[in-house]
Amino acid sequence: MLTRQQKEDIVSQLTEEIKESPAAVFADFKGLGANDMVALKRELREAGSTFQIIKKTLLSIALKNNGIELDPKAMDGQIAVSVSADEITSAKILDKIGKDNENVKIVGGVLEGELLSTEEALALAKMPSLDELRGMVISLLQSPAQSTVSALSSPAQSFVGAMEAYGGKPE
Repeated sequence: MLTRQQKEDIVSQLTEEIKESPAAVFADFKGLGANDMVALKRELREAGSTFQIIKKTLLSIALKNNGIELDPKAMDGQIAVSVSADEITSAKILDKIGKDNENVKIVGGVLEGELLSTEEALALAKMPSLDELRGMVISLLQSPAQSTVSALSSPAQSFVGAMEAYGGKPE
């Protein structure tokens, strides 16, 4: 049983994490085995995210401290909060693990201080990461340059091919 001071510390810490972070994702992990839980926490930690199992009443207080009205008691299962340094990391990892393990389900979240439904949090998980977006932009920027180079080199290659063909014919 947690003491009142421990509960206040948990609420204070979670309130700060939610305020400082662009996104937080709520997940139901009911029935998740100990080994799977350790693997889940490790993967989130390596990606720079946290994963904290929290009582629904304490989560409600932390959200209320951030001006977000939600009754976590309406959420099914045992709830954990994953807070990440960017908008999509926690959602992506929890969604990926949820596909492999039916005991992990995204049940909502917070993005930039706004409450997300389950569907919106899942949509967040499907968005490309910043690195993927950078790769797309670079590929788009390189595409015209590659087309220009191939268009400019094409007539020269045709000319060389015609000259070789002409030069190789007996007269």
